[in-house]
Amino acid sequence: MRVIGTDRLPGIGLGCMGLSWAYADGIDTTEADKHALLDHALDRGIRLLDTSDFYGPHTNERLLGQVLRRRRTEAFISTKGGLVPAGDTFMGFDGRPEHLRAACDASLRRLGVDHIDLYQLHRVDPAVPLEDSWGALAELVAAGKARHIGLCEVDADQLEAAHRIHPVATVQSELSVWEKGALDAVLPWCREHGTAFIAFSPLGRGYLAGTITTGTTFTAGDFRASHPRFTVEARTENQRIVDTVTEVARRHGATPAQVAIAWLLAVDDRVIPIPGTTKRHRLDENLGALELHLDADDMTRLSSLAPPVQARY
Repeated sequence: MRVIGTDRLPGIGLGCMGLSWAYADGIDTTEADKHALLDHALDRGIRLLDTSDFYGPHTNERLLGQVLRRRRTEAFISTKGGLVPAGDTFMGFDGRPEHLRAACDASLRRLGVDHIDLYQLHRVDPAVPLEDSWGALAELVAAGKARHIGLCEVDADQLEAAHRIHPVATVQSELSVWEKGALDAVLPWCREHGTAFIAFSPLGRGYLAGTITTGTTFTAGDFRASHPRFTVEARTENQRIVDTVTEVARRHGATPAQVAIAWLLAVDDRVIPIPGTTKRHRLDENLGALELHLDADDMTRLSSLAPPVQARY
């Protein structure tokens, strides 16, 4: 089990973004299939469902709201505010207190709930002091609209500034076998302050599962088509990472995805991976990581892998 504030949660959550945004298969999947996937996640004991008003925008929260009408008490809902669509630049920032207050109210309506279990600042707005944005989120807790609040993609100095105003329940950032930047300062800060770390893209946007090759093509509806690490050249160079994960998986009779998630679970008990999927059998596969024990040699081998070529975005 993992802890967010006073809540004890299973070690793996579900990243819901891909059910309706960013990946082509989420766009093409039927509403009935999406509902079935969310129901299956809850049936399998997953509680943390992670979304944002930016995903869609808004459609992902509405999707969850349809399921929550039936199963609210079974879910721990995490959503976010502070990112806004920005045309050709993909995303913009809006960390003004008035925007965050309005965004939270709108998320409550779309989700159909009277409170959000975890409300996170999706990104720090460089034009707004973090203290102002974080103070607005603290007001949401005082008003009973959010039980816990967190920050996404921040450094240790920003965490210190926020924590002086209100406890930081969570940090949500990318962390995986091929993206280890948070291990240097952010995860140690979380450990010291009792803060949970929600790891998004724990499978490297699918790459670490071993199902993406140099021959894989991405459609215009799939945002990996524009990511530097998903060019054919980068995939060729980074195959060494997947090969190592696959070799460890063979030793354990597991899958590469299970090894990648098990590594995160073993790195620190503050970490909660939130792999996303549109397929029930993949969700079941991911949950199998909870039963996989990596030994010290496995952990050393995976932890010492050289960084991938190219940046995340």
